[in-house]
Amino acid sequence: MLAAAVLSLAGCAGDDEAASTPQSSEAAGSAFPVSVEHKYGSTEIKAAPSRVVTLGLSDQDPVLALGVVPVGAIDWFLERPYGKWPWAQPLWAGKAPEIVGERDDFNLEKVAALKPDLIIGLYSGMSKDQYDKLSKIAPTVAQPVGFDDYTAPWQDMTKMVGQALGKPAEADKLIAGIDAKLAQLATANPGFKGKSVAVVEPYEPGKYAVFAPNDPKVVLLTKLGFVTPEPIVDAVGKEYAAEIGSEQLSLVDVDKLVFLTGDASTETTVKADKVYGTLAVAKQNRAVFLPYEEPPLGAALSFSTVLSIPYALDQMVPLLAK
Repeated sequence: MLAAAVLSLAGCAGDDEAASTPQSSEAAGSAFPVSVEHKYGSTEIKAAPSRVVTLGLSDQDPVLALGVVPVGAIDWFLERPYGKWPWAQPLWAGKAPEIVGERDDFNLEKVAALKPDLIIGLYSGMSKDQYDKLSKIAPTVAQPVGFDDYTAPWQDMTKMVGQALGKPAEADKLIAGIDAKLAQLATANPGFKGKSVAVVEPYEPGKYAVFAPNDPKVVLLTKLGFVTPEPIVDAVGKEYAAEIGSEQLSLVDVDKLVFLTGDASTETTVKADKVYGTLAVAKQNRAVFLPYEEPPLGAALSFSTVLSIPYALDQMVPLLAK
């Protein structure tokens, strides 16, 4: 299973801290009522929410970044990703949310029991029927308009959460901070400019997923100056990734090859691939292996939220610069 299939700061220390610390707004209450447009229409939120339930894989991150600790969240793959990652753990402040379902299987009774004043399901596969039922419990904000499920950029989701919480200016500030950080890193690393890049997940021995240029992971790297070569663009087409075998690895013989690895053995398996060993990127040691865990660099890149991106950049850029 492709772990990333369902997964897309300011230029000084003070701004980095601002992007990872809960924000507050004395004037938040004056923003209401607000209406938030989404896949299933428009939802009016009449007062500043304090009991928020998040139903998407990564929805809790922008909520936490804007100073609200969700009272309920969804589990995914039985890993409880809402609280396991280092970029979010401090913001929970020890207040674990109630688990209200697994993936897109929402437990409506548990949601209702939490008496939420806002339900958010942006990075989810929420159906219209689920939306209608949830809306009877509390104002519900579904997936962003104009995107397939699980494809909305982190900026759009951060903006929507900012609207729903009555903190649009603070959301914009967080987004601008990350844009500034990316620009600063691109300037500080001129060697990235124009260099070809590929992001690849080895999901079985001899089998690889090459992510599309519009995948959030790849987009982040292009913001640093890297480019996606045309052969990869053509190979992916309209899919989220091109699945290739070892015999096609010449497709990713690029200037900088980024592997996302599921466990410690994956890097060894890739390096043992005889075809991979023939590539210039392998011979010249220009590949970077980012584990999903220990440390979770691949997870941070894949999670692609207002909280995980700063963590990913801080950890990843020094590796790319080697």
